[in-house]
Amino acid sequence: MGRKEDNIKKAQALMRQTKFIRNIGTAAHIDHGKTTLSDNLIAGSGMMSEDLAGKQLLLDFDEQEQARGITINAASASMVYDYKGQEYLINLIDTPGHVDFGGDVTRAMRAIDGVIILVCAVEGVMPQTETVIRQAIKERVHPILFINKVDRLINELKVTPEQMQERLAAIMNEVHLKVQNLLPPELKEKWALNVSTGNIILGSAFNNWAISVPYMKKTNITFKDIYEYCKNGDQKTLSKRAPLHEVLLEEVIMHLPNPADAQKLRIPIIWHGDHESNFGKGMLGCDPEGPVAMMVTKIIVDPHAGEVAVGRLFSGKVVKGQEMHIIGMPNPNRAQMVSLTVGADRIPVDEIDAGNVVAISGLKDAIAGSTVSSDPAMLPFEKIVHYSDPVVTVAIEAKHTKDLPKLVEVLRTVAKADPSIQVEINQETGEHLMSGMGELHLEITNYRIVNEHKVEIKTSQPIVVFRECVTGSGGPFEGKSPNKHNRFYVEVEPLPQAIVEAMRSGVIETEGRVKDSKAVAKQLQELGMDRDEARGITAFHGTNMLLDGTKGIQYLHETMELVKEAYIEAMNRGPLCNEKCMAMKIKLVDAKLHEDSIHRGPAQVIPAARSAIYGAMCMAGRTLYEPMQKVFINVPQDVMGDAIREIQQRRGVIEDMKQEGEMTILASKCPVSEMFGFAASIRGATSGRALWSTENAGFEPMPKEPLAKTVPQIRGRKGLKPEPYDASYYSG
Repeated sequence: MGRKEDNIKKAQALMRQTKFIRNIGTAAHIDHGKTTLSDNLIAGSGMMSEDLAGKQLLLDFDEQEQARGITINAASASMVYDYKGQEYLINLIDTPGHVDFGGDVTRAMRAIDGVIILVCAVEGVMPQTETVIRQAIKERVHPILFINKVDRLINELKVTPEQMQERLAAIMNEVHLKVQNLLPPELKEKWALNVSTGNIILGSAFNNWAISVPYMKKTNITFKDIYEYCKNGDQKTLSKRAPLHEVLLEEVIMHLPNPADAQKLRIPIIWHGDHESNFGKGMLGCDPEGPVAMMVTKIIVDPHAGEVAVGRLFSGKVVKGQEMHIIGMPNPNRAQMVSLTVGADRIPVDEIDAGNVVAISGLKDAIAGSTVSSDPAMLPFEKIVHYSDPVVTVAIEAKHTKDLPKLVEVLRTVAKADPSIQVEINQETGEHLMSGMGELHLEITNYRIVNEHKVEIKTSQPIVVFRECVTGSGGPFEGKSPNKHNRFYVEVEPLPQAIVEAMRSGVIETEGRVKDSKAVAKQLQELGMDRDEARGITAFHGTNMLLDGTKGIQYLHETMELVKEAYIEAMNRGPLCNEKCMAMKIKLVDAKLHEDSIHRGPAQVIPAARSAIYGAMCMAGRTLYEPMQKVFINVPQDVMGDAIREIQQRRGVIEDMKQEGEMTILASKCPVSEMFGFAASIRGATSGRALWSTENAGFEPMPKEPLAKTVPQIRGRKGLKPEPYDASYYSG
């Protein structure tokens, strides 16, 4: 154990020297070898036995991760590596590749400065690879490329040395182009992926060897040697001549930035405050003497220590016992314990400096995505934008009534630890709805509730989340208040796709109040909205917007807050099936209000404005949008027909078909509601010979036939009449 203890001591000494720190992560498509690679890096730096590396999966310490053989949580570890006589502290975050856990990858990107993008030499660049590259560049995280499983090309696909070089060159070129297309002009050259500079590495994480061009020059190993070692089954000798951790960590130290250099680039992107302020200077300089500025990227629920907030410290110094403010929360929290993390272990320290990934217990108000500071006046970091919404829901209830209060508590904790899970607790019906990214995501969360939090639960069959919208424009429709003294006239229409995308990706800020309506109006005009309309922007909710198109109406200013409430209520429960609305433009065009404020209180205004919105939606033609998934299938030619049939039976559309040797690669799009049980049926149809992966593809309008069947089903499930009301019902 001596070496591990020694390493921990060194790590504590190095965490104050920013130029010798590297915060890095691994990111890739599922099963391309991220966790095996992380294991070998940890073993190489002496934190774990080398014989177990790649088998122990130190960072997959969750029971479910080990049982399923996939990474579910982004786990972090710190290690010390000696390069040319200088020791470096490397903080590593291993991220999941399964599409259901994409939120974890996005959050991990906020904590790191450099990322190792892994690509499997056999499978090549996959959909999720492209997503992680996009996530990294958006956060200005510097990528290097590791092509893994090179030995499989030689031993399984029996390629010749020439074919191997061709294949590897094609992968390198594809990743290089994807990175270049996303980079701003000033970084294109600096961040270019190039074999000769050493930021592209080849190897086999499982067999613990890797090679880069600079390392080949240094050790005189040639491509021919690598080919021979693999062909003759002697990868053990190869791993002694070119150990993975040595080759890879050298390139990490050479090419990936230290926190001080990285933050100069990253802070302007992730924090939009004044760069001349104390906070701005502290973060841009990664200054341990500056005010504390930290972003929480993950909450771990520890049975002994309670909730532990893990995140990146961009400025200042966190000391045990210090008072910290979670921005947006009224009361400060006290840091009870400050630690460095290694897999499942946390090593307590008294204080930790800017530039490190830290774990703090005692921040009970923090959630993943919180900004933590020593000063409550700090402007929070930019919101982390997730690439997909939760699309599958289950209803949960406690098996035993006595567990009800505990279940409510546990669901809150679960939602805190994983922001990709949305929990709705309905106090009236006692029903708890939990929405996640997919079947697997919810299965694992249910497992945690039962086994880690010890609450026995019953869950419904998974149901799909739909969104409501309209097919055309409708209105003006008059909504009257119950006392008939107030009237609102509303028009509705769907929002153009470009505006919806800008809202979803965070280009147009839709959180909270509209702070700078002139700036937002300018953005909307650039995206094609009429100038007068854009000026009337009043509120956002999800991807919907409320516009005020009225002129000089008395008392409207006082009543507007109530109209906003009615609009939010209507957007949360649409008139077709009580589902949330999306991509809607709601425009108030006229209003007649009673002069006496007593006659235009909430009980009068809210129902009137809500009826006006619902009525206009009925006139415009209501429809449902359903969540879609892209489905990619690799299948041998002789069972290709079965795979296509499987997709078409599920209302799927084949979008592309490519031939690669014996294999056919199908790219298709399917509704999520038809994808339940897909794993079992595709295995059955192709005798287990298909490899597939999925990626969320947003919401699309539902075709007429399934729509006619689905609406009564959803209404029935919610206890509503099978037929939705028409416009006359809302004219009061």
